[in-house]
Amino acid sequence: MAAYLIADIDITDMDTYAKYRAGVPDTIAAYGGKFLVRGAEGEAAEGTWAPKRVVVLEFENMERAKAWYNSPEYAELKKIRQSASTGNVIFAEGV
Repeated sequence: MAAYLIADIDITDMDTYAKYRAGVPDTIAAYGGKFLVRGAEGEAAEGTWAPKRVVVLEFENMERAKAWYNSPEYAELKKIRQSASTGNVIFAEGV
């Protein structure tokens, strides 16, 4: 069953974040993942959520999604992202 990583990111340091953007695609592909949404502005349909920069990744299953997120290949990039942005990241299983 497909699994998704969904992120809402607010970039605070664009120059540093650019390093993250340049390095992350290869790590995602190495775990069989792909971008479905990359950096789109979100628009709330209901409620008070005001998304900044929406990212949606698709993986074959939850195991692969979490393996990528916790991988040594992504670890340094994750630190870069966290130093250059704030946000929320969740995992969700598909149907």
